[in-house]
Amino acid sequence: MRGKGRVFLIVWASLMTLIVIGLVGFEMVRIFGKSNLSSKSATSTPMMAPTDYEEQPASQEVAWQSDWVRYNGEVYDYNEDITTFLIMGIDKTDEVVTAVPEGDDGGQADALFLLVLDNRKGAIKVIGINRNSMTDVDFYDEYGRYQTTMVAQIAAQHAFGDGMEKSCEYQVKAVSNMFYQLPIHGYVAINMSAIPTVNDQVGGVDVTVLEDLTKWDKSLKKGKDVHLEGEQAFTYIKQRDTAIYGSNDARLERQKQYLNGFIEAVRENSAEDPGFAVSLFKSVSDMMVTNISVDEVSYLAPYITSYSFDPSDIKVIEGKTQKTGKFEEFIVDEEDLYQTIIDTFYEKVDYVG
Repeated sequence: MRGKGRVFLIVWASLMTLIVIGLVGFEMVRIFGKSNLSSKSATSTPMMAPTDYEEQPASQEVAWQSDWVRYNGEVYDYNEDITTFLIMGIDKTDEVVTAVPEGDDGGQADALFLLVLDNRKGAIKVIGINRNSMTDVDFYDEYGRYQTTMVAQIAAQHAFGDGMEKSCEYQVKAVSNMFYQLPIHGYVAINMSAIPTVNDQVGGVDVTVLEDLTKWDKSLKKGKDVHLEGEQAFTYIKQRDTAIYGSNDARLERQKQYLNGFIEAVRENSAEDPGFAVSLFKSVSDMMVTNISVDEVSYLAPYITSYSFDPSDIKVIEGKTQKTGKFEEFIVDEEDLYQTIIDTFYEKVDYVG
């Protein structure tokens, strides 16, 4: 009996050791994921409007910090406990992402969203960017050599490069600069034609159709409640009638609505299966270009269900559409952009002076 007891203790100890190693290993993966994400951004804080470096009053207990921003009579500090990702939907028909020769054939970013995880407030925020937003775009030749910077539609930036990492890095830089050099910690670019696969991985998405799309799909009548599946999802977020002025503005509203439903679907799946986010990530790896690794997804996954999120947490930068020549241009409302950055990425500081 003593021998059997020793065997049981050895087996039990070995089993517990494996469990502990597994738990520690998973936690280490998450720790590495957090560390990796923090180091990926090219900037540490936005470069907002010049701040006031004034003489500190004798009565002021809090010293003025160089990265603070004074706006509308209030003082704000950048929330460094935020992780920001750029989500791109690329106008490409290939389901599997492949590299292209240097030039301007990398595909334009028809959908652009900033996914913001506020780790201090435990909240998810999303900022939509009109693909026609006029901003600084870097131009390169077929050898990848920088030529010039011109004001153009921000979606065009991804077209330069190789359609892979280089194109994504160009697009991240353009968005970061538009947002006053906002730190962006990771990116995901997925060809729009892969949307049916991604959509069905989460079990489809529920929407109330915002505009008549029966030209492409008879089931997509305005005002109808639809559970988007397969090609329906692609049609809903991709198609627009370019002959109609401002059609991209209406499409952006559809993309915003769809993204809200998609995030909810991911949250529901993740609540039932904690490993769902990692499984989803792996299942579509051939369909996307990203600098986010599996260990980083493991770090982020628990927050998908625990952080607060509702439709009001999706904000689209305001502005107006105009047409100059052949193409539409979206003129960003700089005041709304600045206010959005303050509201999303900054916290008010109790400072008198």
